[in-house]
Amino acid sequence: MSTETALRTIEHHIGGELTAGDSARTSVVWDPATGEPQAHVLLAEPSDVDRAVKAAKRAAPEWSDSSLARRGRVMFAFRELLDRHIDELARLIACEHGKVVEDAKGEISRGLEVVEFACGLAHLLKGEYSEQVSSGVDAHSFRQPLGVCVGITPFNFPAMVPMWMHPVAIAAGNTFVLKPSERDPSAANFVADLYREAGLPDGVFNVVHGDKVAVDALLDHQDVAAVSFVGSTPVARYIHERASSRGKRVQALGGAKNHAVVMPDADLEYTANQLTAAGFGSAGQRCMAISVVVTVGNVADPLMERLAAKAREIKVGPGLDPESEMGPLVTAEARDRILRYIAQGVDAGARAPVDGRELEPSGGGFFVGPTLFDHVKTDMSIYTDEIFGPVLSTVRVDSLADAISLINENSFANGTAIFTSSGHAARRFERDVHVGMVGINVPIPVPMAYYSFGGWKDSLFGDHHIHGPEGFRFYTRAKAVTTRWPEGPSTAGGDLHFPTSV
Repeated sequence: MSTETALRTIEHHIGGELTAGDSARTSVVWDPATGEPQAHVLLAEPSDVDRAVKAAKRAAPEWSDSSLARRGRVMFAFRELLDRHIDELARLIACEHGKVVEDAKGEISRGLEVVEFACGLAHLLKGEYSEQVSSGVDAHSFRQPLGVCVGITPFNFPAMVPMWMHPVAIAAGNTFVLKPSERDPSAANFVADLYREAGLPDGVFNVVHGDKVAVDALLDHQDVAAVSFVGSTPVARYIHERASSRGKRVQALGGAKNHAVVMPDADLEYTANQLTAAGFGSAGQRCMAISVVVTVGNVADPLMERLAAKAREIKVGPGLDPESEMGPLVTAEARDRILRYIAQGVDAGARAPVDGRELEPSGGGFFVGPTLFDHVKTDMSIYTDEIFGPVLSTVRVDSLADAISLINENSFANGTAIFTSSGHAARRFERDVHVGMVGINVPIPVPMAYYSFGGWKDSLFGDHHIHGPEGFRFYTRAKAVTTRWPEGPSTAGGDLHFPTSV
């Protein structure tokens, strides 16, 4: 039997059961550390998507009508199960994504925080009440679920990003269909099993694996009420336009080119440590990774010396190796794309004190070493494009004003940071920079679950950020009720004038 035919097949999880459905097409799930295939994942046909959406639609009336107490108990049980199985899930992610196990545990922990936030659903879903808005008239409001909601999520955080979506949507009384990345699909099925063990009714959470065929079927399905997406800017724009044109509520988070400004008064050892972690952690495959360092004034040379030394010290290896600090890229295509960008940067005249092409990994795999560029110009592809790999580019400017202008001229506006000892500089930066999430001596300013995550400009399409308070607003709609209870029978006629409050 060949290796190809011996590979396991990853199925869909619909209505509480694993199913192959009508899927005849498959995609290879690679082991990024060895470069060998490890599984096949089914790619859904429109009929499979329809089956998942219908299962969610059937489950919606009972789940939306369930008490807040029941929903809360399920979410608390899911939280405990997720925490109990964090090691197992992290190893699963490391095997398919390539990130090191401790990094995978970190993303699960951040997702777990959203689950914990969603456990407060009884408070978060409270409405408002106003007595005697007019004579004998009261008013109140409450929020109701939308129905079937969809999440389309990327490969780089197979646990955390979906958990920005489905715990909030489900706690709010919706049902959910998740379309995870076909590159690392197993985490989604693992989570579906935990939900079922937690007592979530069948059909409330479903998983369909697939490619653009499945995505388009979800965007077009008449029974889908809302779509959440995280991925690249071109796809985010496409998702937003297509789903919105079909009357769906959409939040589509796009790409990033996150800048970190380093002021001359910054603690350089601390700053270099933080930038190294933020630039090369998870092989740079994070939407909140720092990809551009903006040095102000004379800080560039001493900072570059430290960054180069630390980049060379990073231990690159398989994600399952406890000695590894940075793993491989997720696929061979991703590796080759990064290598092309490094070559373009060198050819364009940027200086590369650390060149990731020099890494010589053993045992195959999709490895690229940390790469550090200096003297980068804003017209170079390594600056203009979202590389999504372990490439850290440095741009030199003269002043904080120049740094802020540089960032504000960029079409991406997901996250940014400043390293400084000056409260004045930090306050000016956070107020003047046109970016959705800002870190002050914090390189990756991902908000806690009780704040909302979202960028500006080409990093977000739609009116709502993801998770946090805005997440509950996105997954519900408000209903306002005006009430009068007349005392006894009335002989008074109706007033044909437009009603006013008296």
